[in-house]
Amino acid sequence: MDRTDLTKRLLLFSLAAAVLFILILCCSALAADEKKVDVLTIADSTGDWGYPSPYGHYSRGPGYIRMSLIFDTLIWKDQNGFVPALAETWEYLSDEKAYVFHLRKGITWNDGERFSAKDVAFTFQYIQEHPYQWVDSSIVSNVKAVDDDTVKITLKKDYVPFLDQVAGTLPILPQHIYADVTDPANFKDPKALVGTGPFKLVNYDKAQGTYLYEANENYYLGSPRVEQIKFVKVSTEMSAAALKKGDVDAAGVPGETVEDLKKAGFTVIKGSHDWVGKIMVNYRKAPLSDALFRQALYYAIDRQEVVDTALRGFGLAGSAGLYASDNPWYNPNQEQYAYDPAKSGQLLEELGYEKKEKSQYYTKVSKPDELELLVSASNANIGELIKKQLDKAGIKITLRSVDAKTLDSQVNGWDFDLALSGHGGMGGDPAILKRTVIGTGFNSAGYKEDSELNELFDKADAETDPEKRKELVFQIQEALARDLPALPIYYTDSYWASNDKVSFYYTYGGVGSGVPIALNKMAFV
Repeated sequence: MDRTDLTKRLLLFSLAAAVLFILILCCSALAADEKKVDVLTIADSTGDWGYPSPYGHYSRGPGYIRMSLIFDTLIWKDQNGFVPALAETWEYLSDEKAYVFHLRKGITWNDGERFSAKDVAFTFQYIQEHPYQWVDSSIVSNVKAVDDDTVKITLKKDYVPFLDQVAGTLPILPQHIYADVTDPANFKDPKALVGTGPFKLVNYDKAQGTYLYEANENYYLGSPRVEQIKFVKVSTEMSAAALKKGDVDAAGVPGETVEDLKKAGFTVIKGSHDWVGKIMVNYRKAPLSDALFRQALYYAIDRQEVVDTALRGFGLAGSAGLYASDNPWYNPNQEQYAYDPAKSGQLLEELGYEKKEKSQYYTKVSKPDELELLVSASNANIGELIKKQLDKAGIKITLRSVDAKTLDSQVNGWDFDLALSGHGGMGGDPAILKRTVIGTGFNSAGYKEDSELNELFDKADAETDPEKRKELVFQIQEALARDLPALPIYYTDSYWASNDKVSFYYTYGGVGSGVPIALNKMAFV
């Protein structure tokens, strides 16, 4: 063997050894990543989010997350976009305005019964009679189980957000359980938790705000590698300490703790500004019924001071069109309402208000107009700051602190003047604008007074050209900035910290229809 042949053989051997070494490293990393986790403990500052059935959970993001561990949707999302769930593939028949979903074969409910297309068709029929709080099914014309593994959903018209807002959000119900349930909100029998998802509920303690789930060994994607998930109540202020002590494995943490946690070896990820804190406005009564008065309120609130002081700099100032300034859908040309108490006073004077001699507040007749601002304990400091700002501008405000669920209830029943509230979903499909402006529920302004705005919402839902749709969303923001049916105040920075048991991530567009929480069930599977 000459030197040339020997060199070639040595080179080939070296290359083969290098490839083998890389394969070993990859396999080792994969094995490490897929190692079983006995118990994963997650902190939550509120605790109780309701019974985790589709109709039993509380109508906010954490409640939906707890339910989603048990129930599946037709499709789902991970950190990159849509992925198969109950449906393996799907296509849109544009000439028929219909989606055809091809379901996975061999799926069973966690009680052992077989899942089929009939369950999907039943679910859509069921929510027509028993509306599901997270999904507007009015766009659906007909649902047909073509065979056991195929379902066809026909729409009344083109609806671009369908995959995100309906197919990727609606939990599919077992027909053999829910067919006889006439009051799903109060159906708290264990059978209410028969789902196809990766986990089953073991224990729920409403008083303690704790949940315990165990892996569904017969899950169609294989037995989850996390064998138990435990949710425990831990205040936001104590979340970083609980992580360091080893009491919990993951938690949402305040921004000021992030660097310290990183130094201690924890993984910290930051979400986008998909949660908006806003003042809900009861525009059904004077003087809030006048858009000029709402504009006067908005000019009188220093949103940047709220971020700098109350949020300690961890957030962004609110924008009138609902989207944060770093959101790809944000329209920079909307009215900005820069803090201007003088402009606020000018608008009030245009409306016939005046300040009597030696009076701090604007008045129309003989006494100052006084508005009540509802706040919850978690945002009382923000309420206090806004009250001071409005007082300074001559608008008299009284604060009333109530628990979060009472606040939501009073907003839902229009029993309020102003209420400091908020919601996520701003990172999902732009359909969130329609849902939170003219929709129903305590997260929505329920504002249908502007026919031009209503028309823009309908056009945006049906527009399939991305650029034309973006232009419509821009126009919607301009209309919202003019009408101000609610007053967006701030967007929070969100941080999620964890040890190395699970690789958490923020879902593309948010979990389901936009929940901005780093708790996607696929991370546990």
